[in-house]
Amino acid sequence: MVTAAQQTASAPDAPRTFPKGFLWGSATASYQIEGAATEDGRTPSIWDTYARTPGRVRNGDTGDTATDHYHRWREDVALMAELGLGAYRFSLAWTRIQPTGRGPAVQKGLDFYRRLVDELLEKGIQPVATLYHWDLPQELEDAGGWPERATAERFAEYTALAADALGDRVKTWTTLNEPWCSAFLGYGSGVHAPGRTDPVAALRAAHHLNLAHGLAVQALRDRGRADAQCSVTLNIHHVRPLTGGDADADAARRIDALANRVFTGPMLRGAYPEDLLKDTAHLTDWSFVRDGDLEQARQPLDFLGVNYYTPTVVSQADGSGVHTSDGHGNSPYSPWPGADRVAFHQPPGETTAMGWAVDPTGLYDLLRRLSSDFPRLPLVITENGAAFDDYADPEGRVNDPARIAYVRDHLAAVHRAIVDGADVRGYFLWSLLDNFEWAHGYGKRFGAVYVDYPTGTRIPKASARWYSEVARTGVLPGA
Repeated sequence: MVTAAQQTASAPDAPRTFPKGFLWGSATASYQIEGAATEDGRTPSIWDTYARTPGRVRNGDTGDTATDHYHRWREDVALMAELGLGAYRFSLAWTRIQPTGRGPAVQKGLDFYRRLVDELLEKGIQPVATLYHWDLPQELEDAGGWPERATAERFAEYTALAADALGDRVKTWTTLNEPWCSAFLGYGSGVHAPGRTDPVAALRAAHHLNLAHGLAVQALRDRGRADAQCSVTLNIHHVRPLTGGDADADAARRIDALANRVFTGPMLRGAYPEDLLKDTAHLTDWSFVRDGDLEQARQPLDFLGVNYYTPTVVSQADGSGVHTSDGHGNSPYSPWPGADRVAFHQPPGETTAMGWAVDPTGLYDLLRRLSSDFPRLPLVITENGAAFDDYADPEGRVNDPARIAYVRDHLAAVHRAIVDGADVRGYFLWSLLDNFEWAHGYGKRFGAVYVDYPTGTRIPKASARWYSEVARTGVLPGA
């Protein structure tokens, strides 16, 4: 018997209905939107330091003001309610809560998040709190940062402070956002904060992020609500070999280990993959992994957060380390330790303003793979979206048909994956607002809501209205 869902999936132009209870939301990150960089006890994070260093961020932009969400949070929550969002994924600024990364919490910082969460709940919007979205306290970086074990221990203490303050309000928690970027862009290629370029430090950071995740889950379960939902968000790379040859297949295997299994191995299986250890043995003996670490890193999760934007295409190289087409920024230093013989290639077809290929089949393939590898672990798309060169017309409207097409096609891929057996529970559009886009500064606009940076004025784009209708009805219209 052919089900209605299967009939819908086989007709690409037909509307698609998502399962009842599917969670529709949008997402942001603290440093990208909050601003108020020195208010109420907040001290510098590594991103404050990095952005204020000449030459690090395009146009010398910083997050000092960002979109001023710290003062305009009530307006932003009203926008979410107007758009009919069921959930909002945001991150806590570690230095706003615990300025030095040690000691007691600052109540003014916690009060900001208490007010935000209370307003979300009053509007019927589920808060989804991310504990770490790349803004490590600068004092902890000065003490060694993520390459040092003590940082993972400090993270567990900070998690306990957040859970004590918000655990009666926040049901759903994410420990880390994209630890691959924290480790390999922050400590390998240096295109993200703190801007270090040491491949061994990058591997050490990856391990201590794994450990920090496990310790944080334990702290959340010890201090949070009995029904707390715990997760981690990974930017799982969908890696494809350029050709069907054995050499390119091995290049894809090598990058899959460094991009994906370096985290899914410890977090979800309790072990690092043997091929990763072998590939990097000339750099380190991994002696920084202590007895019991992997048991600590592997904690039961309620779902896995998946961030996807574009696939990764690789081939065997000649040893020149051609990594500048990996989509993660230009640097003479590679974020891929032990992968000097891998080249990255721009996938064919349409691209976004980031230069990333638009390919929703990669999301479908990724969800199917994760469902196969971890069949009892639900999935949530915690980030998906695109940057385009948006502008407000003379009437104050922002029309962004390319973004609507991007989101529609990727949601169609999600729906197809669900029909084919993937347990996908929700989708968070990146991002709610145009914001500070890391090393790109304010030059790349991912938001469903346009922000006029000089005035802070918010203008919902055409895509926001379109997404609002999908979120309200749970039905994806046909093309």
